[in-house]
Amino acid sequence: MSHPGEVLDKGLMDLATAVLDSCVAARTHLATAESCTGGLIAGCLTAIAGSSSVMDRGFVTYSNEAKTQMLGVPADIIEANGAVSEPVAKAMASGALERAPVGIAVSVTGVAGPGGGSEEKPVGTVWIGLAREGKEAYARRFNFDGDRSAVRKQSIAAALQMVLDELRRDRPGGVA
Repeated sequence: MSHPGEVLDKGLMDLATAVLDSCVAARTHLATAESCTGGLIAGCLTAIAGSSSVMDRGFVTYSNEAKTQMLGVPADIIEANGAVSEPVAKAMASGALERAPVGIAVSVTGVAGPGGGSEEKPVGTVWIGLAREGKEAYARRFNFDGDRSAVRKQSIAAALQMVLDELRRDRPGGVA
């Protein structure tokens, strides 16, 4: 078993710092809704001193029941599309946004492996959703390579980058 500290490398910490700085500049708070990353996105953010000025809460919704109970993801959406899907990632992010006093929420659902994959959704398939106050939620599909630890690390980086990109869209000149 790998140690969670192995995930928190300098590159991820720099990215997390940029996200926190961008949230401060945008005067917004952030929530996470995580499945395959098991709270590691929130862990990266809260490893940084002063993160409490931005990070409100993290939902770890590993089971389908948790996604429904904690985030309000309709069970029929999970049943029709599977937990690792665009509609579920969008609903997770929207659910976190609705349940927390924040302006932006990011979600992650995926197949980290080594088992659990299928032909349609092989190991490394990850959906990351983003919901922002006043905007329609969206999600992107990623196909990451490597073992469980590598898939989770790439998922954290992609989620943080999506938040950063979204916040930068609203800054003059596109720079946060």
